[in-house]
Amino acid sequence: MYRHISDFLADWQMETASTSKVLEALTDASLAQPITAEGRTLGQLAWHVVQTLTEMPHNAGLLDNHELESQPVPTSASVFAETYTRLAQQVAAIVEERWTDDQLGDEVPMYGDVMSKRFILSLLIRHEIHHRGQMTVLMRQAGLRVPGVYGPAREDWVEWGMPVPA
Repeated sequence: MYRHISDFLADWQMETASTSKVLEALTDASLAQPITAEGRTLGQLAWHVVQTLTEMPHNAGLLDNHELESQPVPTSASVFAETYTRLAQQVAAIVEERWTDDQLGDEVPMYGDVMSKRFILSLLIRHEIHHRGQMTVLMRQAGLRVPGVYGPAREDWVEWGMPVPA
């Protein structure tokens, strides 16, 4: 859990850079890649990640409105990355502006529960990491190159002329 806003902001910068790489690798055609016949598509999952950047901060009292609530899933892959980048910067700025280190233990109502602000910040990042992992599997199924996130992707190893780890 975070004890300092600066710790969250450092993690946020690293994780949002990784999520941006994943979103930038999407193509218009890949957005239709299904998880299952009954489940979300890659586009719906990616849009969920983007929408969370206004939904969760709004529910935590950081934003006055949930800007993307009820917005349809875009059909252009470029919209995902552009919107995500703008909103990720907004989240960082609003957290730094409105919350202090001393307030991180304060609890706020959230999703029918009560959560500390430090837990909400951790949850925001963990939620994104969770869905980013799902997105990379769907990207492989859609035939896309997956960018390295916490290390090189298979294609990176090949380009470097190194054996791909088993």
